[in-house]
Amino acid sequence: MAARTPAGVVEERGTGSAAVPLPRVGPDSDAGSARARSRVERWTTGRWLAVVSGVALLVLATLGVVGGWTLAHSSSVTSDMVDHTSPALVNSVRLEMAVINQETGVRGYALSGRRTFLQPYTQGLADEKTALTAIRTAITGDRRAEADLQQMLDRVRDWQLAIAEPVAGASPSAVRSLGPGQVEAGKTSFDRIRKAAATQQDHLRAERSAARQRLSHTTRLRDWIFAATALVILLLAVLAVEGLRRGITSPLLRLSRDTRKVSDGDFGHAIEATGPADLRGLGDDVETMRRRLSQELAASNLAHRLLTEQAEDLQRSNSELEQFAYVASHDLQEPLRKVASFCQLLERRYASELDDRARTYIGFAVDGANRMQTLINDLLAFSRVGRLHNDQVPVDLAQIHDATVDALAVAVEESGAEITRTELPTLTGDTTQFGMLFQNLLSNAIKFRRPDHPPRIHVSAEPDGDLWRFSVTDNGIGIDREFSERVFVIFQRLHTRDTYEGNGIGLAMCKKVVELHGGTIGVDPEHSPGTRVDFTLPAAPAAPSGPATGPATAPEADA
Repeated sequence: MAARTPAGVVEERGTGSAAVPLPRVGPDSDAGSARARSRVERWTTGRWLAVVSGVALLVLATLGVVGGWTLAHSSSVTSDMVDHTSPALVNSVRLEMAVINQETGVRGYALSGRRTFLQPYTQGLADEKTALTAIRTAITGDRRAEADLQQMLDRVRDWQLAIAEPVAGASPSAVRSLGPGQVEAGKTSFDRIRKAAATQQDHLRAERSAARQRLSHTTRLRDWIFAATALVILLLAVLAVEGLRRGITSPLLRLSRDTRKVSDGDFGHAIEATGPADLRGLGDDVETMRRRLSQELAASNLAHRLLTEQAEDLQRSNSELEQFAYVASHDLQEPLRKVASFCQLLERRYASELDDRARTYIGFAVDGANRMQTLINDLLAFSRVGRLHNDQVPVDLAQIHDATVDALAVAVEESGAEITRTELPTLTGDTTQFGMLFQNLLSNAIKFRRPDHPPRIHVSAEPDGDLWRFSVTDNGIGIDREFSERVFVIFQRLHTRDTYEGNGIGLAMCKKVVELHGGTIGVDPEHSPGTRVDFTLPAAPAAPSGPATGPATAPEADA
């Protein structure tokens, strides 16, 4: 009987003297199995391949060693049988036949007295030496065979000394006197030789039979080992294919299938990671990427929805702005014209009844109405930039520059300005907007001149990668560094209306035009004296315009 202890150890109990041990079970064994599984699950594809390849190579090496030993043993057994056992048996028979020939020649000579009968005896002696040399070579190291050979040689020597040599050496007349007794004694001695030869040959046959059995056994063992090697190689190949299918191919196919589902638009499809540790890591990385893409897509959809709502709001706002522009251009300007007209009519009709203060107040009212009307017109012009005029056609900036200078001819003549330029390119954009850009920049350079110096204005352009960089440089009053950004804000003025006229919309208009065309604009704070306005425009595949021109003029604008 067996009982489980609280610690999970199984005790062995039985009626006999020995108890059969039972396996240990419990939390400790479960934890050990879990740790083992955890270690195996951390194996990568490379480690699996290394371990499996190592085991396969070890099995094949073992089979190769056993097969090599079998071949060597088979070769050794074959060599022993071919080079020792069989030659020893054959030469033992030859030795026996040589001795028999000697006995035949001696007996014939003894009975007949004729020396011709000694010819077998003489040939037998020669054959004996040849067979003896061969058999000694074949049985080298075999003590029993050497003992059998020595026993036979001793008996052959005894027979030769006692019978063969005396008979062969006697004369024909003397050999007859030996009589039948000598012949009978020779027969008894020769029977002993036959018995020794039979013993030797029996031993050699037994050894050859044992060698054949060993060779047969070794051959069967070799065939079994080769068959087992072929079977193991086939089994290893099947296991390798199945292992690659389960461990690599199938996980990769599942990962590819899940990835295609995600790439086809099913971003909510989870990617299952299986296989070795590195393939599971790859699957986890792809799953993390899928989740990130899903989150990014959700955020993008939300942003797109918000942008759509903002675009709708912007469209409504633009519609309201257009309605406002219509109201401003018609409904707001008409009351302003009435205010100015009736104030002027009041001044003319009741001039004799008004004092100087009343005329001053009327002048302020008329001036305010006029300025209000000018601001409305400027605001309408600013709102139309990019809305009413936004064609994208090749524009020759040299022609735009020259046309602007011609339009400013009166201001150029009154101020004595000199306007020059370098070669200007042809770019893609809106002709009207480029005209506004050059008109405001050139008119500002003329307007904000120093009283004692005629304006000197230079327009230049040079390529800068995918852009063209333009500069409008003058020798005017300049702009302080602290105001280099403020001057591009709409209706921002740096001077009073008494000093310089205008509403402060010119450079704001320039900034809007440049940014609508994908460029940037700014004031160079390092340039002195005067002002340098730098702006960029995207390059277009067109050649620069003609050569630079001399002095020219343009219409007025304000900063």
